[in-house]
Parts: sequence; structure tokens; C-alpha cells
Amino acid sequence: MASILDDLAPETLALLEHQCHTIPKEQLHRPGPDFLDDYFVPSSRSPQVLRSLGQLYNHGRLAGTGYLSILPVDQGIEHTAGASFGPNPMYFDPENIIRLALEGDCNAVATTFGTFGTVARRYAHKIPFLVKINHNELLTYPNTYDQILFGSVEKAWNLGATAVGATVYFGSEESNRQIQEVAAAFERAHELGMATVLWCYTRNNAFKTKDKDFHVAADLTGQANHLGVTIGADIIKQKLPENNGGFSTLGFGKTHPAMYSQLASDHPIDLTRYQVANCYMGRIGLINSGGESLGNGDRDAAIKTAIINKRAGGQGLISGRKAFQRPFAEGVALLHAIQDVYLDDSITLA
Repeated sequence: MASILDDLAPETLALLEHQCHTIPKEQLHRPGPDFLDDYFVPSSRSPQVLRSLGQLYNHGRLAGTGYLSILPVDQGIEHTAGASFGPNPMYFDPENIIRLALEGDCNAVATTFGTFGTVARRYAHKIPFLVKINHNELLTYPNTYDQILFGSVEKAWNLGATAVGATVYFGSEESNRQIQEVAAAFERAHELGMATVLWCYTRNNAFKTKDKDFHVAADLTGQANHLGVTIGADIIKQKLPENNGGFSTLGFGKTHPAMYSQLASDHPIDLTRYQVANCYMGRIGLINSGGESLGNGDRDAAIKTAIINKRAGGQGLISGRKAFQRPFAEGVALLHAIQDVYLDDSITLA
């Protein structure tokens, strides 16, 4: 029987041998079948929120594992619909987004008020809905970068949503307003019994230098995660870290030498573990984003990202473009390949 690990690139296979000597795995709160009982039940979440979290964690191929595979398709607003769906125009029809999530056996589908508003009555009882309530639209000229609300939490609830999702651009001029808006929205979502997912992205032109893009630095994204957990996110979405030393290089914030010498190395699993640590040592799950589609290498790239996330102590991937910017059957197969990593017991915490 073929294994998900067959025919992977040597650098991907090498990830399976890595041992983490930074933050010990014994200090992490690990994903597993009892994750909700162990970490959410003792929290302030209401029974209604626990039920919604149970719907997320107990749907699809990864049901009952403590891991998540979510299909996100909000790029029609974030990146323009033509750029997003041009490679596969069937997804201009929002019903096909839901079909892909269902055929791909995902835990949930994350998309827009508009998409869910056209199909909710047909699909709300078949797969958990995660409604993205704010977006960065790019029709303004020159482009501005700001997450603005596109609807209310009540509207998401009326559409049958299991969860609401939002983005905060931490580090941006507008971040204080976004933090307050999202904190209030998440509080209301919890009052209505919905779960909450936060896209904890960093955004500031100063974070990108000639040599490095610190928008994906472990120290900056880790702190964004910590702020996201603090304002009431039940699940954190974050980009996979690619470097470190954003605070120290840019000369702001507060640091400690241990952040760079003991709590992280330059290995991608160790960098990602620092992100997990900032999610209260894994009490709140970290799901990493799948990134853009680059073509033929997408399957291997997705498996590599999943291995890094799982071995670091994360809870899964939220991967969209690699799945929907290709023929339908191939998109389903890619989602299943990601899930296979989390179902493979031989891939363990580093």
C-alpha cells in the first residue's frame, strides 16, 4: 500500500528525523481525541461554544483526531475574483467551493457572507461553516491594506455558521481598531455559541527589508499569535515562519536573548514550535496556511508544510489556493494528501 511519504524530496524526508532541542515536546498541550475535554472544557467557553468546537473537530476525515483540515476561499475579495478563480473558473460558482470541501472531507469550509448566502439552506447541515466577517479589499487605488467588516456576527449565525473568522493586521496603523472590533465580534460570537478563528497576520511596510521579509518572522508572528489568543480566538491561523529576529533587527518591541538562542533555532520545525508556544503552549490550536499555488510542486509543498506543522505541535492546515486552483479531482486529492500526514501515526512530535 502506497504511503504518503513515498517519493518525497530528500529535504522533506529529512524533516522526519529532526529532534527539537528548543522547547521540549513534553511542555506542549498536544492535539488528540480528548483535546476538547482536556483544554476547552475547563475554560470559560459555554456549552454552546463547546458544541460548535465539537462540530469542527469531529467532522471529515480527521474527525476525532484533534487535527483540522479547513478549506478557505475568501481570495475572491482579498486577491480579486479573476486572479483567484482564473486558473479554474468553475469556482466563480460558490456551490463548487462547498462541494470541494465536502469531497475533500474537510473539517470545515471558510468563506464569505456572499458564498454562504447563496448556498446555506442546502449545505449548512452537511459541513460546518466558518464565515469570514472581515476582509482586505483591493479595489481602492492606490491600494490600501485594512481589514474591514463585511457583515455582522448575527448574520453569520443566521446563515447557520459554526464559527466566525477574522483577520487582524498586527503592526499596522489600523491594528488598534481591528483588535477592538474583532475582540467585540468574538465576544458576541461566543455569546451566540459559535467558535472563533483568527488570522493573525502581521502588516507593516517596515517589516520588509532588502534582505528579509519579517512578516513571516517567528518572533513577530509568535507575538501576533499570543495577542490573538488573548482576544478570544479558539483557533489561530498563521503563516508558516521562514526566519526570525524581526524585533531585534528592526529595533522595536521587547526581547530576551533566550527567544533566539534557546526557544528557537533556524530549523522550520523549531520556528513553528515557537508559534505554538505563543498559543499558550498549544492550549489553543495553531493551524498554518497552505500558501499560494505554484503548480506541479504543490502536493509536495503541502505535505512538507503539514509535516512541519504536525511535528512542531500544530493542529493542521487551512489550505485553499493549492486545492481550488487546479482541476476538481486533483484538488480533492491534495486535500486528502494533507490529511494523510495527520492520520499517519509514524509522523510524531519532534
